[in-house]
Amino acid sequence: MWNTKSFDELTVREWFEISKLRVDTFVVEQNCAYPEIDDHDIDAVHIFKVTDQLEAYARIIDKGDIYIGRVIVHPDYRGTGLGRKLMLKCLSHIEEYFPGKPVKLQGQAHLSAFYRSFGFEEKSVIYFDDMIPHVDMELINEDNI
Repeated sequence: MWNTKSFDELTVREWFEISKLRVDTFVVEQNCAYPEIDDHDIDAVHIFKVTDQLEAYARIIDKGDIYIGRVIVHPDYRGTGLGRKLMLKCLSHIEEYFPGKPVKLQGQAHLSAFYRSFGFEEKSVIYFDDMIPHVDMELINEDNI
């Protein structure tokens, strides 16, 4: 089941599962020692899918421009199209609650084609964040061209 919740609406168990998947992915799997949980979590919209376990997660942050971040699919569900469904859920939420605002993300460079398939374009050269190539991207549509 897909969920869209503010931080205060998350149950303790949901926050634990989200935090665990984020740390397992971004800190352990990608070998990046940095504080994964940050102050943005408190104000973010958290979008996630749970069945027996947390399958996918992303957060949306309003900084004036809207940022999609921490896009994760649990390793057991990678390659199933769940990442695409997750991004569509995020974009649908943004269209409903933040219409016309620029939508941005800082994605890993090897995923830029995936994000381009939703209408994002690269807005930076490739740079390294925690030794992983990243690129800044922005959604290009009629409202923010």
